[in-house]
Amino acid sequence: MINTMLTTLSYPDIRRFYAEGHWADDTLYDLVLKGAASHPDHVALQDSRRTVTYRQLLVAVNELADDLDRNGVRTGQRVAVWLSSRLETVVAILACSRNGLICSPSLHRNHTAEETLQLMSRMSAAALIGEAGYGANIEQTDIYDRLDSVPSLKCAYRLSAPDALDALAIHDLSGRDVLSGASAQTVPTEVGRRCGDANAVCYLAFTSGTTGEPKGVMHSSNTLLANARAMATDWSFDRESVVYTLSPLSHNLGFGAMVLALAVGARLVVHDLGRGKSLLQRLIEVGATFAFGVPVHASDLLKELEQAGEAKGLRLVGFRISGAAAPRALVKSLLGYGIRPQSGYGMTEGCSHHYTLPDDSPDRVINTSGRACPGYEVRIVSQDDPERVLPAGEVGQIVARGASLMLGYFDDQLSTERSYSPSGWFMTGDLGFLDAEGYITITGRKKDIIIRGGHNIFPARIESLAHQYPGLERVAAIPVPDERLGEKVCLVVMARSQKPIDANEVLAHLYHAGLSKFDMPEYFLQVDEIPLTASGKILKRAVVDAVNAGRWSPIPVRWSGPQP
Repeated sequence: MINTMLTTLSYPDIRRFYAEGHWADDTLYDLVLKGAASHPDHVALQDSRRTVTYRQLLVAVNELADDLDRNGVRTGQRVAVWLSSRLETVVAILACSRNGLICSPSLHRNHTAEETLQLMSRMSAAALIGEAGYGANIEQTDIYDRLDSVPSLKCAYRLSAPDALDALAIHDLSGRDVLSGASAQTVPTEVGRRCGDANAVCYLAFTSGTTGEPKGVMHSSNTLLANARAMATDWSFDRESVVYTLSPLSHNLGFGAMVLALAVGARLVVHDLGRGKSLLQRLIEVGATFAFGVPVHASDLLKELEQAGEAKGLRLVGFRISGAAAPRALVKSLLGYGIRPQSGYGMTEGCSHHYTLPDDSPDRVINTSGRACPGYEVRIVSQDDPERVLPAGEVGQIVARGASLMLGYFDDQLSTERSYSPSGWFMTGDLGFLDAEGYITITGRKKDIIIRGGHNIFPARIESLAHQYPGLERVAAIPVPDERLGEKVCLVVMARSQKPIDANEVLAHLYHAGLSKFDMPEYFLQVDEIPLTASGKILKRAVVDAVNAGRWSPIPVRWSGPQP
């Protein structure tokens, strides 16, 4: 097999990670093969309407993989997956793994059709597995009407909305269901033309920095599984675990939950409850033992527990809280109900590489983001000199290396090179310090990102589009603290003529200029003067400080256009 992907893999690293037991020869597809062989009738996947056994999952994966092969999608090519958090996403990921394809499931609900098409063109996608009526601007654009703008595309599949299904189903554009045998009762003896390599790129996740320009993070089965194996050992996951992901499978947290569940042959439950439905009752019904989510999910669960006054019937013993620091009161309250929050620090480039342990004290869970998992190392270095290591307790830039670190950025040699120090450590851009036992505390981030309920919003894009609105001299998109979601977006504007600006008109402009409705500002503030630095750049820190100090008072706004 010819390797067409430029990565950072080296033979010394491969030998070391195998020798230390962090890497093995299993691909993601191999996990399902093993599960179907050892416990074929054990439930592998579940949502609010469907359960899929390991036997059924294997059949469905093979059928989709065979269809992709018949359509000429070949080893090393990319498959774009633009789906809601549903069971077929797992089928798509595993079918790609079987055929040695590179799956990109990180095309999110908040993407517009145009943004998704751009990413498909960047990756030269050979196939699209998408969903009817999905995306941020479906009222304006149907992606299936514009697939001819991606010349590399060989085939496409269009899935019905998941609430219309009672079994796994993936249809090609003619309407044929390629998973016709997914209800089979026997494990197939012929598993297909498997050509997966545990060290080849299998996962392409798009992330972004301060500019909002997506970077394609490349992972292999081994880099993904190294972190999953470590966490499974440290937190005692096994075949009887029921892993509940509140985070969508298109996000790295939800994807990681899937990998961990498959790694131990457990059950993965996908969160697909409608609004107003009880999360507590759902967790009890499925027997969830561990949940993955962001602080708002944990907060919602806690409110239900407090209303019920007890946790009767709840088997949940752990809750990974990612995306933002969990409030102190939230952690303490969950512990009171017998749920051990897992504080952590991770990123798409390195997976969920830091986490607290089950026997860590409440203070550790509240005040730190845990310790690096086996096979991963971190250092704190000077912000000015990445080769100068700082002592415990001193704040600096976090750098890392290890078995779960990415294989580089897709089609971006310069970004890959610039992300590593001269001695080979990945420079995260985040700031923090280590204590004497190696537990990390995050103190800030260089990346200018607003995190709303675990969703990354990039101020630079909002500002760029807002600048196009007539009459605006300066603009700044800043975070406003929110008790439930962590942060919301406030758009601060300065008019050229001091004329009052209509917030609703600005929001309408942003939407029609291409801003996802999921990134819309929820606060608006017009001021006489937005300060500048000596070099003429907007002094955003001063704007944030003025709002936080109460000198400026944003007003709540709400985009009243098309809703999700």
